[in-house]
Amino acid sequence: MWGPEGLDEVEAELLGPPQELKGKAVLEIGAGAAQCARWLAAQGARPVALDLSHRQLQHALRIGGAFPLVCADAGALPFADASFDLACSAYGALPFVADPRLVLREVHRVLRPGGRFVFSVTHPVRWAFPDEPGPEGLSVASSYFDRTPYVEQDEQGRAVYVEHHRTLGDRVRDIVASGFRLVDLVEPEWPAWNTSEWGGWSPLRGNLIPGTAIFVCERD
Repeated sequence: MWGPEGLDEVEAELLGPPQELKGKAVLEIGAGAAQCARWLAAQGARPVALDLSHRQLQHALRIGGAFPLVCADAGALPFADASFDLACSAYGALPFVADPRLVLREVHRVLRPGGRFVFSVTHPVRWAFPDEPGPEGLSVASSYFDRTPYVEQDEQGRAVYVEHHRTLGDRVRDIVASGFRLVDLVEPEWPAWNTSEWGGWSPLRGNLIPGTAIFVCERD
């Protein structure tokens, strides 16, 4: 599943037709509980699920799956050059690093020539709107061009959550500067069947402003 709208890979085929995934080495970056890797394994692929959070990987271990779980930094991937055929990330890693080019260059390095990297993030335009599902989430509240990170702190003033904003142009430039070719930019529309509200996600907002941006990149 690429985002809260409900676009799934069976329908989208952004990594390629499911029947062609069999035997492919695939790296899931920012895997969390490894939902994507689990689906890939079911298609016959050979996934590796990577996340910085040991706790998230413990969840993945409890759920189960016959594929490796790796606790590591996405900006310093512990793999040899040209180790993977494909890489993917659904809302993982990239929004949470100050310099996404570190991650993109590492992904480029571990992909084989012709390899594809597909990643989804919150659509950059959402940065300008309050994270509310109702009408209050439809009015611009801040500058789209303000790249000041969003930071949550604990009682001792330590950062416990940090999210970085990149404009759509920033993302494209990051991708190209890291050696990739941008094949597609997918902005899923909110489907009529999805009546869910979660955080700032809702049919009201989803029908009016984009929520997810999916970047399809290839290493030439």
